[in-house]
This record gives sequence, structure tokens and C-alpha cells, in this order.
Amino acid sequence: MKISILQMPVAFARPDINIETLRRMVSTAMREDPDVLVLPELWRLGFYPRPIAVHADEDGAESRSVLAELARTNHVNIVGGTVANKRGSKVYNTCYVFDRTGKEIAYYDKTHLFSPSGEKKEFAAGDHLATFRLDGVLCGVAVCYDVRFPELIRKLALEDITVLFLPAAWPASRVNHWQLLTRTRAIENEMYVIAANEAGTDEQGNHLAGHSAIIDPWGEAIAEAGECETILTARLRPGLRQHIHETIDVFNDRRPELYT
Repeated sequence: MKISILQMPVAFARPDINIETLRRMVSTAMREDPDVLVLPELWRLGFYPRPIAVHADEDGAESRSVLAELARTNHVNIVGGTVANKRGSKVYNTCYVFDRTGKEIAYYDKTHLFSPSGEKKEFAAGDHLATFRLDGVLCGVAVCYDVRFPELIRKLALEDITVLFLPAAWPASRVNHWQLLTRTRAIENEMYVIAANEAGTDEQGNHLAGHSAIIDPWGEAIAEAGECETILTARLRPGLRQHIHETIDVFNDRRPELYT
């Protein structure tokens, strides 16, 4: 499986510009013939204009239409980062996943909301996890702050996912946390972590970290970006995860009776 992360420079509260940037980057990325394209968190608006309900995409309709079209016309799987998605009276931070035919095969609402930024006041928390298959490979998704909650990632690991997709809008001031946490989750769960961060700035003018990375189950970054707009592409090694399971079988050595 070949994966391309689109580390987008997101224009704040300008979905028209961001959709054009997405189309341009997808066109460029497809020259590498990837199997999966991965977008960052809140790529349509940036992190994040307030009140978010005014700017949110009603039922994700515009975002879903664009992503489905790009998946279908390019015959590529898309893990669509996240968008501010208004469902009824609530706004969710939602990741939509599309297969090569443009069919939506999964969605995930961010479950852990970043209270220091007031996210809990603007968004509703999701109530389910999501796994899905891309070209036969079992995958899961978490979003940004979710990576600080090992219980969530371990639950996905126990469902035997091979790849965890992690869209984010992570600040440069905590880039060391981003790098340590993504590598730790890969190592402790013996899985690939596809960490797709934004470039640019957030609503307060804070620089976003960039440093998107494709991390193997040993915790090695087989590809890593800097801070600027980047298309990051790498091929996952078939059989590596199984080899690691056979070498250090943490799942067989677990003591779940002690953890409850």
C-alpha cells in the first residue's frame, strides 16, 4: 500500500481557497500513483473560526461531494482529514473515508475534544470508533488530541488494525509531543501510524507544526515532512507488522484481567 499525505497550507475560514488547494495537491500527488490520500484535520476551514456553527458544512455535504468526486475520478482511496460537520443542532469534527469508487465507507466524529482551546464549547463529541478496509487492509482513524488517549488507540489495535490514520492540526509549540506520541502509539500497538498534520497558522496566529509522518510499527518514520506545504509519500512494507508480532508479541503477553 502506497500512501500520500497532503500536508495542506489551510487558509483560515476560506473553504473556496482550501478546496482549490486540495484539488491542486491531489492532482500533483496522483503523479506518484498512491493507493490512499490522507488529509489533515479541519482542512476546509482551518482550526477554527467561531462560532463554528456559522461556518460548518451542513451534513458535510460540500466536503463529502468534493472528496467522493476526487476519489472516483482518480480511482484512489481517500481518508478525508476532518471537516466541521453540522448535523441537526450540533457540530461534529468528522472524518469521512471513501474508497476508489467514491463510495463513503466510514465516518468518525472526533471523540476527545481539546478543552484548552474551548473545543468542547463549539463541537459535540463523537460516540463511536471506526474501522474500515482499504484495498483489503484493516484500518482505523483517530483525530489529533485523540492520540493522547492510549485507551482509544489500544481498543483499535485489539480490533487488529494494521494502519491508524491520524489527521491533526497540531501546533509547532508542541511539535515534540506530536513526534513522541505518534511514534509511541506505533511502537506500543505494533501498527503503522499515518500522522497527517496541517501547515500554516491557526485562528490565533500560532504556527502549526507540520511534520506529518508515515511511521512504521517499529516507531521509525519512513517519511517525514518539514513545516511547509508538502506531499509526503511512502510505501508500507507488507509483512512487517506480522514479523514484529512474532518477534515481540505484546498482545499475547497482555494481562487484561489486571487492567479493568
